Amino acid sequence: MSLRAVILGLLGAAFVCSYTYFNDWIMRQTMFVGNLMPISVYGLLVIFLALGYPLLRRIRQGMALRPSELAVVVCMVLASCAIPGSNLLRLFTPSIMMPNRFEHTEPGWQKQGVMDLVPEGMLVDPSPDEERILSGFTRGLSEADDHIAFSEVPWSAWIRPMLFWIPLLLSLWIAMLGLATVVHRQWSDHEHLPYPIATFTKSLFPKADGSKSPIFSNRMFWIALGFVFAIHSYNYLNLWFPNYLLGRIPLGVDWSSLAELSDTFAKGGGKAFLGFYTLYFTVIAVAYFLPSEVSLSLGIGPFLWVFFTGTLATYGIGQTGWQGNWPFGISLSSMLNLGAYFALLGVIIYTGRHYYSSVFKRAAGFRTAQHVEPSAVGGARVFLFGIVFFTVFAAVFAGLDWPLALLFSLGCVAVYLVMSRLLAETGLFFIVTFGTPATLLWAIMGAKSLGPQMMLILFMFCIVMFYDPREALMPYITNGLKLADEFKVNLGKLSIAIAAALVVGLAVGIPVVLYFQYDKGIDVSSWQIQQAKVPFNEVINAMQRLDAQGQLEEAGSVTGLKRFVQAAPNGQAMLTFAIGAGLVIVFSGMRLRFTKWPLHPVLFLVWGTYAGDCFAQSFILGWIIKTGITKYGGASIYQKLKPLMFGLIAGEMLGGVVPMIVSLIYFLVTGGDLPKPFMIMPT
Repeated sequence: MSLRAVILGLLGAAFVCSYTYFNDWIMRQTMFVGNLMPISVYGLLVIFLALGYPLLRRIRQGMALRPSELAVVVCMVLASCAIPGSNLLRLFTPSIMMPNRFEHTEPGWQKQGVMDLVPEGMLVDPSPDEERILSGFTRGLSEADDHIAFSEVPWSAWIRPMLFWIPLLLSLWIAMLGLATVVHRQWSDHEHLPYPIATFTKSLFPKADGSKSPIFSNRMFWIALGFVFAIHSYNYLNLWFPNYLLGRIPLGVDWSSLAELSDTFAKGGGKAFLGFYTLYFTVIAVAYFLPSEVSLSLGIGPFLWVFFTGTLATYGIGQTGWQGNWPFGISLSSMLNLGAYFALLGVIIYTGRHYYSSVFKRAAGFRTAQHVEPSAVGGARVFLFGIVFFTVFAAVFAGLDWPLALLFSLGCVAVYLVMSRLLAETGLFFIVTFGTPATLLWAIMGAKSLGPQMMLILFMFCIVMFYDPREALMPYITNGLKLADEFKVNLGKLSIAIAAALVVGLAVGIPVVLYFQYDKGIDVSSWQIQQAKVPFNEVINAMQRLDAQGQLEEAGSVTGLKRFVQAAPNGQAMLTFAIGAGLVIVFSGMRLRFTKWPLHPVLFLVWGTYAGDCFAQSFILGWIIKTGITKYGGASIYQKLKPLMFGLIAGEMLGGVVPMIVSLIYFLVTGGDLPKPFMIMPT
């Protein structure tokens, strides 16, 4: 692993973490990251490897990076994608600033004294200069078209909360980085998971001798790339010149009228589900590389969910309103989804139990008969260190009981591990979960056992570290490790480089985001900013319920392990959790028992989710294409058409990144005029 590769990786991480806010919030283009297959990274990679890399080799052969060096750069940049968007900075700064404003605008906050429950240092303290620190954040400090100086940002007000949050973030991320190295060998070599996204990335990389990839000489690849890129380019031009073109090329069909054919389907929200959904070429291509039962399950899962909820609605059983509201509330969707996730976690542990047992025994200093590579042993130790550090820091500085801190951290890691498995096994690069680790703890413990303060701390932890996991760190890392391993990169050294990229990303991303926010202010009415009040409103609702039951005064009065004695599990929630878990276990067992079992348990992890709804029709189309080709064309035709599918992915990546580049040029040439927003992926 060369020094120049690490330096380029750090520069790439700094760029991603500094530019994303500008692209997403100011330019309003397709999200710079947005999912686990960021258009910005893969689109620029296609451009570089198709055009830039051959040019560098012509100028000077030594200037071109070796494939292993490229893998290191890509891995580091991908890991940094977890920082600037939905996984952190999209909500981080508003979440720790805006409660100070909402305290004065939200009815009930002062009456319930909910701000008194906040641990010291968790939120920004605007009291030294409220006009500059708080009002400057919401309205901006610049005047007219002028920009503020970097020094005008009230940095001192943010030091204390950064010292509170950054150790928590880094310890949890380091734990996930360590665990990713533990599971890598089991998934890659022992279970032979397909890693569709890593397979596509590898197809673009140059050969070992430095010559360009054969994919760039394949005619079908370029035909598919040109076809998809032409569609997105035409739609982008139509956005600018609607009077000169024939209208937008539709990439979806409105099937909503078909919902009326079934009362059950209509009651389950079928009309909205069958509304105008976009077909995504990348998803169609990914489905082509998956086992048929996986792509079919991803396609029909959301349809089955509509029938399922419609059936419940027929008998008067609602999806929401059990206790609390989204995203922390206990509901049918959240408990089924959490049950499915933790059941799949059990399946993952069971199938790799011998290997994982050997890894952690070696990490504890015991000898084992099975060989375990040093990077996995080191990863296990790093994982344990990260979890212990998180637990101790959360208990000491946040006031969260250590059993709750431990369970919360393990809950986060568990869900992120399952998401990583989904990406490796299915290529599902857009994953949204229902429910959070705090939701599960609430369902198990009850509001009385937790108490208002513990609930608030857990909800705040979720809004910062587990709110919209579409850009979660661990799936990026597991995908990157697979790519790097293909080119014989030392995984232990790579893990250190990834950790450095995360530190650099935070060091660059947080100041840049704060500068933009203090320069022009934020849209207080936007959905993202309004989420900062959700943890507090949820706690107030719980306090009111406890007060009505005469339990508020004694709620949370016990601490430590004694809390579990006072626990009052929500029976309805636990039953629903068990149903979700049981479905996954049954389907997993059937797959192991019957080779032709037609469905995959991933069905129960995506049904009812926004991501599942968005991609369902594309997965079905991909399944139909693959089924038809393998049935009527055979294995040889299937193999010959793989470059065509790679071209679909590359074309969509270019179709998203080129408008980003054009928009930036337009912004610079016009002196700051905002370009027209253009989206090709779900927001």
